[in-house]
Amino acid sequence: MTTPASELSAEHVLLIAMIILGAGALLGFVAKRLRVPDIVLFLLAGIVLGPQVLGVLVIPASSTLSWIILIFGASYILFDGGATLRLGVLSRIWISLLLIVTVGLLVTTFVTGWAAHWVLGIPITVGLLLGATVASTDPATLVPVFKQVKVREKVAQMVVSESAFNDPMGAIVTFALLTIVVGGHSGVHIPIGKDALDFLTEVGIGIGAGLILGYVASFVIAHERYGFLIEYLPLVTLIAVIGGYLGAVGLNSSGFMAAFVAGIVVGNMSYVGLKIPREHEARFTDFVETTSMISRMFIFLLLGSQVKLDLIAVYWWQGLVIVAVFMFLARPLTVLVSTLIDRRARWTWRELVFIAWTRETGVIPGALASILVADKAPHADVLAAMTFMAILITIIVQATTAKWVAGKLSLLEDRPDRG
Repeated sequence: MTTPASELSAEHVLLIAMIILGAGALLGFVAKRLRVPDIVLFLLAGIVLGPQVLGVLVIPASSTLSWIILIFGASYILFDGGATLRLGVLSRIWISLLLIVTVGLLVTTFVTGWAAHWVLGIPITVGLLLGATVASTDPATLVPVFKQVKVREKVAQMVVSESAFNDPMGAIVTFALLTIVVGGHSGVHIPIGKDALDFLTEVGIGIGAGLILGYVASFVIAHERYGFLIEYLPLVTLIAVIGGYLGAVGLNSSGFMAAFVAGIVVGNMSYVGLKIPREHEARFTDFVETTSMISRMFIFLLLGSQVKLDLIAVYWWQGLVIVAVFMFLARPLTVLVSTLIDRRARWTWRELVFIAWTRETGVIPGALASILVADKAPHADVLAAMTFMAILITIIVQATTAKWVAGKLSLLEDRPDRG
């Protein structure tokens, strides 16, 4: 990542925090009344409050504050999402999950990339760079959606897990293509062997860091004899998230994956003989859910404030075409390629339709687009505009209709968040 350049005064940071928390609390209340995911309203409010409309919420994309919000917020939301997953469910869908975060991500990259090449008239390598940038699904979006929309557990955990595990693959493919584009190569050859090895290394280290931090956190809060930090359980979750992220990044791996895996370990600590005393369970759940809610307020108000409306106005119709291909061609094809050979998961057509519809784009693609702009990649402004159109459209359209689509497909269920 590029080094953040713009800094903000302490007073400005406090003002921003007050605006986000105040707007977030009000919009959260409105979202409950309207029965829509709160992230939709957060994103739209960010656009209105941002520098291109009211100018109340101004956070430069290159500032330290912007990166802190994105990194910590996405990491904690991932931790929360991981804590809700159940290993018994994942064991039935691991083949589909492995395929969709590898082969499936490449399918999305190539289909979207070719569409961008033809519609925008940009070089094919630049089109593929856009495809790779938007190919990652977004945990910061999907975890909150599935908190509010209770669908069949197998489906929810497939989509949430995909959003965590395809982050390193999406980043690797994006940076591999960026190297090609900046290097001026006219072909589309990608050094598959090296990138595959990089991907496996990132995944392995990220999972390892998450396992270690998650187990240590579980041990010091839940061990019958040595759980001496049980009274500080909320703080331990913060340490696990930040430590997991920094540890993995320090080893050149995915910090987001480490945070997600740490959450899985903490949420499934009973598998290794650890259990939080009943009197502390409610406090743990309340703290994690409250911190996740605050994180998504900051993330989506921030993302909305950084949307470049002037660029979207220039490329609006091209963006609509590309996003339509992205949603209605690339995603269904990705799901089919990734799930049809997996007999163990026993997917139904209703489940596959819902998975194909639910693939919101957000934090990770937004961060990658910001990096392309900061690194002055060819056509970076156009790529950023297309990426933010994908973020806006998928969040507004897909997140808002997720419950309705799940109901039509008979996938809604009544079940607790944790347990």
